[in-house]
Amino acid sequence: MTKNDAGAGAANRRLAGQCLCEAVAYEVEDAFEYAFNCHCSQCRRATGSAYKAMAGIRRDALSVTKGTDRLLTYGDEMNHDVRCGTCGSFLFSVVREGEYIHVSLGSLMDEPSLKPTQHIYVGSKAPWHTITDDLPQFDEL
Repeated sequence: MTKNDAGAGAANRRLAGQCLCEAVAYEVEDAFEYAFNCHCSQCRRATGSAYKAMAGIRRDALSVTKGTDRLLTYGDEMNHDVRCGTCGSFLFSVVREGEYIHVSLGSLMDEPSLKPTQHIYVGSKAPWHTITDDLPQFDEL
């Protein structure tokens, strides 16, 4: 599905996201360009889960609406993960040399129009996890 398939109203729609303790909140356009489940070891360690469900969008499409002073970043200025500094919830990653955001879909309060369309890095997925859906699987990106 492309962002055009999501419907004309989706691009104007804003999705709300927040951390577990509600100290940090953000809004993002419902105009994700891609979405996938990443099974690489870095995403698994960052999330503490079998994979990271994420969706990508230009960086300027997301704005932190609450708790800017509570943000905790890991990485450098151009590529980093963003968490709540109070509860540790993983919110999003700044990627692709600072041009894009990968929103952690689990931090969204609203349902996005675009759902994950594939599994990536399944060549290094957790050996204890079995993928049970019919989405395409790729050993790498």
